[in-house]
Amino acid sequence: MKVKISTSVSVVIRIFLWLLMLIGGAWYSVASDYDNPLFGSFYFHICCAVVGVIILVFAFRAASNGGKELSRGRVGDIPRLETNRLVSSGIYSCMRHPMLFGLTLLPLGWALLLGSPTYILYVAPIEMLFIVIMVIVFEEMEVEKKFPTAYDEYRKKVPMISLRLECLKLLFKRG
Repeated sequence: MKVKISTSVSVVIRIFLWLLMLIGGAWYSVASDYDNPLFGSFYFHICCAVVGVIILVFAFRAASNGGKELSRGRVGDIPRLETNRLVSSGIYSCMRHPMLFGLTLLPLGWALLLGSPTYILYVAPIEMLFIVIMVIVFEEMEVEKKFPTAYDEYRKKVPMISLRLECLKLLFKRG
Protein backbone atom coordinates (compact mmCIF):
# COMPACT_ATOMS: atom_id res chain seq x y z
CA MET A 1 0.00 0.00 0.00
CA LYS A 2 1.46 3.33 -1.06
CA VAL A 3 0.85 6.37 1.17
CA LYS A 4 0.74 9.71 -0.58
CA ILE A 5 1.56 12.79 1.48
CA SER A 6 0.03 15.87 -0.06
CA THR A 7 1.81 18.60 1.82
CA SER A 8 5.25 20.13 1.79
CA VAL A 9 8.28 18.35 3.22
CA SER A 10 8.78 21.29 5.57
CA VAL A 11 5.32 20.77 7.14
CA VAL A 12 5.90 17.02 7.49
CA ILE A 13 9.27 17.64 9.18
CA ARG A 14 7.72 20.13 11.62
CA ILE A 15 4.90 17.74 12.54
CA PHE A 16 7.46 14.96 13.08
CA LEU A 17 9.57 17.25 15.30
CA TRP A 18 6.51 18.22 17.35
CA LEU A 19 5.60 14.58 17.94
CA LEU A 20 9.19 13.70 18.75
CA MET A 21 9.39 16.56 21.27
CA LEU A 22 6.12 15.70 22.98
CA ILE A 23 6.73 11.96 23.18
CA GLY A 24 10.46 12.24 23.94
CA GLY A 25 9.91 14.99 26.49
CA ALA A 26 7.24 12.94 28.23
CA TRP A 27 9.36 9.79 28.30
CA TYR A 28 12.44 11.60 29.63
CA SER A 29 10.48 13.56 32.24
CA VAL A 30 8.44 10.67 33.57
CA ALA A 31 11.60 8.53 33.80
CA SER A 32 13.35 11.39 35.66
CA ASP A 33 10.43 11.91 38.04
CA TYR A 34 9.81 8.28 38.90
CA ASP A 35 11.20 8.68 42.45
CA ASN A 36 10.01 12.27 42.94
CA PRO A 37 7.45 12.41 45.81
CA LEU A 38 5.52 15.16 44.02
CA PHE A 39 5.11 12.91 40.97
CA GLY A 40 3.62 10.27 43.26
CA SER A 41 1.09 12.67 44.81
CA PHE A 42 -2.52 12.01 43.82
CA TYR A 43 -3.57 15.59 44.64
CA PHE A 44 -0.73 17.07 42.61
CA HIS A 45 -1.80 14.97 39.60
CA ILE A 46 -5.45 15.96 39.92
CA CYS A 47 -4.67 19.69 40.18
CA CYS A 48 -2.19 19.55 37.32
CA ALA A 49 -4.52 17.47 35.14
CA VAL A 50 -7.40 19.95 35.50
CA VAL A 51 -5.19 22.90 34.54
CA GLY A 52 -3.55 20.84 31.78
CA VAL A 53 -6.89 19.95 30.18
CA ILE A 54 -7.95 23.61 30.24
CA ILE A 55 -4.70 24.68 28.57
CA LEU A 56 -5.00 21.90 25.96
CA VAL A 57 -8.58 22.96 25.15
CA PHE A 58 -7.35 26.51 24.54
CA ALA A 59 -4.38 25.30 22.48
CA PHE A 60 -6.55 23.18 20.18
CA ARG A 61 -9.23 25.87 19.97
CA ALA A 62 -6.59 28.38 18.82
CA ALA A 63 -5.24 25.92 16.25
CA SER A 64 -8.75 25.23 14.99
CA ASN A 65 -9.75 28.89 14.74
CA GLY A 66 -6.49 29.81 13.03
CA GLY A 67 -6.78 26.84 10.68
CA LYS A 68 -10.34 27.73 9.65
CA GLU A 69 -9.29 31.27 8.84
CA LEU A 70 -6.13 30.08 7.10
CA SER A 71 -8.12 27.71 4.87
CA ARG A 72 -9.45 30.84 3.13
CA GLY A 73 -5.95 31.18 1.71
CA ARG A 74 -6.36 27.97 -0.29
CA VAL A 75 -7.59 28.59 -3.79
CA GLY A 76 -7.74 25.65 -6.19
CA ASP A 77 -6.32 22.18 -5.74
CA ILE A 78 -3.35 22.63 -3.41
CA PRO A 79 -2.08 20.42 -0.58
CA ARG A 80 -3.69 20.57 2.84
CA LEU A 81 -1.94 22.90 5.31
CA GLU A 82 -0.70 25.00 2.39
CA THR A 83 -1.90 28.38 1.10
CA ASN A 84 -1.52 30.24 -2.15
CA ARG A 85 -3.06 33.48 -0.94
CA LEU A 86 -1.93 35.64 1.98
CA VAL A 87 -4.57 35.63 4.71
CA SER A 88 -4.78 38.85 6.69
CA SER A 89 -8.41 38.82 7.86
CA GLY A 90 -10.07 37.62 11.06
CA ILE A 91 -7.57 36.53 13.67
CA TYR A 92 -4.78 37.10 11.13
CA SER A 93 -5.54 40.82 11.29
CA CYS A 94 -4.44 40.67 14.96
CA MET A 95 -1.42 38.38 14.77
CA ARG A 96 0.60 36.67 12.05
CA HIS A 97 0.83 33.21 13.66
CA PRO A 98 -2.30 32.52 15.72
CA MET A 99 -2.31 28.74 15.20
CA LEU A 100 1.28 28.35 16.27
CA PHE A 101 0.82 30.74 19.17
CA GLY A 102 -1.96 28.51 20.43
CA LEU A 103 0.00 25.34 19.80
CA THR A 104 2.91 26.77 21.77
CA LEU A 105 0.71 26.04 24.79
CA LEU A 106 0.59 22.35 23.88
CA PRO A 107 3.79 21.24 25.68
CA LEU A 108 2.72 22.96 28.90
CA GLY A 109 -0.76 21.45 28.77
CA TRP A 110 0.68 18.00 28.04
CA ALA A 111 3.22 18.38 30.87
CA LEU A 112 0.51 19.34 33.33
CA LEU A 113 -1.71 16.49 32.18
CA LEU A 114 1.15 14.07 32.83
CA GLY A 115 1.86 15.68 36.19
CA SER A 116 5.60 15.57 35.67
CA PRO A 117 7.49 18.26 37.62
CA THR A 118 10.52 17.89 35.32
CA TYR A 119 8.36 18.34 32.23
CA ILE A 120 6.46 21.28 33.73
CA LEU A 121 9.51 23.17 34.98
CA TYR A 122 12.20 22.34 32.44
CA VAL A 123 11.21 20.39 29.33
CA ALA A 124 7.95 22.18 28.39
CA PRO A 125 9.52 25.68 28.49
CA ILE A 126 12.38 24.46 26.28
CA GLU A 127 9.90 22.89 23.85
CA MET A 128 7.82 26.10 23.83
CA LEU A 129 10.94 28.11 23.01
CA PHE A 130 11.83 25.65 20.24
CA ILE A 131 8.34 26.12 18.74
CA VAL A 132 8.79 29.90 18.74
CA ILE A 133 12.18 29.50 17.04
CA MET A 134 10.64 27.17 14.42
CA VAL A 135 7.99 29.82 13.71
CA ILE A 136 10.56 32.57 13.35
CA VAL A 137 12.92 30.52 11.20
CA PHE A 138 10.62 28.39 9.05
CA GLU A 139 7.20 30.04 8.94
CA GLU A 140 8.40 33.59 8.48
CA MET A 141 10.89 32.59 5.76
CA GLU A 142 8.39 30.44 3.86
CA VAL A 143 5.62 33.03 3.88
CA GLU A 144 8.03 35.79 2.91
CA LYS A 145 9.25 33.67 0.01
CA LYS A 146 5.67 32.99 -1.18
CA PHE A 147 4.38 36.55 -0.86
CA PRO A 148 7.44 38.85 -0.72
CA THR A 149 5.92 42.32 -1.13
CA ALA A 150 2.53 41.63 0.42
CA TYR A 151 4.04 39.87 3.43
CA ASP A 152 6.53 42.66 4.02
CA GLU A 153 3.66 45.16 4.22
CA TYR A 154 1.60 42.80 6.38
CA ARG A 155 4.53 42.20 8.75
CA LYS A 156 4.94 45.96 9.26
CA LYS A 157 1.29 46.26 10.38
CA VAL A 158 0.64 43.02 12.28
CA PRO A 159 2.73 41.60 15.16
CA MET A 160 3.85 37.97 15.27
CA ILE A 161 1.59 37.47 18.30
CA SER A 162 -0.70 39.77 20.23
CA LEU A 163 -1.84 39.58 23.81
CA ARG A 164 -4.53 42.24 23.32
CA LEU A 165 -7.81 41.06 24.84
CA GLU A 166 -9.81 41.40 21.61
CA CYS A 167 -7.21 39.30 19.77
CA LEU A 168 -7.19 36.61 22.46
CA LYS A 169 -11.01 36.48 22.36
CA LEU A 170 -10.86 35.87 18.60
CA LEU A 171 -8.12 33.29 19.02
CA PHE A 172 -9.78 31.24 21.73
CA LYS A 173 -13.47 31.63 20.80
CA ARG A 174 -15.65 28.55 20.63
CA GLY A 175 -16.33 26.96 17.23
